[in-house]
Amino acid sequence: MAEESKTTTLEDACAAQGLRMTEQRRVIARVLDAASDHPDVEELYRRASAVDSRISIATVYRTVKLFEDVGVITRHDFGEGRSRYETIPEIHHDHLIDLRSGDVIEFRNEEIERLQQAIAERLGFRLVDHRLELYGVPLAGKTEGKK
Repeated sequence: MAEESKTTTLEDACAAQGLRMTEQRRVIARVLDAASDHPDVEELYRRASAVDSRISIATVYRTVKLFEDVGVITRHDFGEGRSRYETIPEIHHDHLIDLRSGDVIEFRNEEIERLQQAIAERLGFRLVDHRLELYGVPLAGKTEGKK
């Protein structure tokens, strides 16, 4: 899926939530904004400490928890025993997780979206949120759709 242009940075979203943005929080926010993958805390720490060596892993853990608590990032558990993070997308998307490589492929499919809505309505619900994660392995000789 092509990366959507962001009109609001994570720093802007944090400021809108009234968070005090220390320089270390700004670095972590910029690293998350720049991520094209779904990094875990250890990877965020590696990237952030490359920018500012004073950032500790404890700071990354606290900052990620704070960002998640105020609703500017979302946590995913793709069954690997570790949490992975991404900024809240402006446009909803779903995930396909490659069980061999761990790659996460983002996609959007209007047919799936309509079907989920129809199922909720048929069961007497108004759909307010959902998350779809597909897990698979590549077909032999197929690499289509991979980033």
